[in-house]
Amino acid sequence: MPIHLLTTILIATSLMYAACAALPARKGALISNLTAAAWLLHGVSLWQLMLAPGGLRVGFAIMGSAALWITVAAYWLENRNFALDGLRRLVMPCAAAASILPALFPGSLFQLEGRAPAFGLHIAVAILAYAILTIAAFHAVLMALQESRLHTRSRGAGWLSGALDQLPALMTMEKLLFRVIGIGFVLLSLTVLSGIVFSEQLFGAVLKWDHKSIFTLLSWCLFAALLAGRRWRGWRGKIALRFTLAGFATLMLAYVGSHFVLEVILKRGLA
Repeated sequence: MPIHLLTTILIATSLMYAACAALPARKGALISNLTAAAWLLHGVSLWQLMLAPGGLRVGFAIMGSAALWITVAAYWLENRNFALDGLRRLVMPCAAAASILPALFPGSLFQLEGRAPAFGLHIAVAILAYAILTIAAFHAVLMALQESRLHTRSRGAGWLSGALDQLPALMTMEKLLFRVIGIGFVLLSLTVLSGIVFSEQLFGAVLKWDHKSIFTLLSWCLFAALLAGRRWRGWRGKIALRFTLAGFATLMLAYVGSHFVLEVILKRGLA
């Protein structure tokens, strides 16, 4: 696809996401249809950006865009079962920004030739794990805002206030949060295990102790501790939200942060 056409699609996708964020909640059908159209355009552009002969184009902007693409899909599906308009107000502006970033920071080519056939699957699972846990982070922020609103006396209408009032009960939101975290933790565990296998093949060591590995393992430990605390100590509320956001922030440093430093600050490609 010509680069000018791809850039046009990215701009159109970003504007559609921005419109989804700005529309009032009563325009539910229009929001749903516009979200689906933007999501499809977003997926086409990501497919064109990432796939290259003999390799994958990967970078902090592409990974962030892919994570928001999956997040939008999850929002669109869950919103059909639960009233999650508050999530729209958080996700859509982020999706609008993330969808346009690959046009500015296209990343670099990661060669797959000569590598094990399953290596591409490892990368896909890693991106999916990051995306699912991104959803958990948005959900945790939404729960924190919801809990804060329950403790305030003012019920005035604002940009987010009305949407927060329409959310399911906190107990339901918490169940949804741990369901998402459970799925993300399984995918993250698969990422770590497959990463160990490929690290031994590529570098001759069970694990390459670089910043990416350290932050990924630290994030895995935080989510493992949260799920264990939930199971045996009944952790919930603010403790759960803090662990979720800390685990996601650490994972973001491993995935997006490391690529951002390499591409933007150090002006280097991927190893």
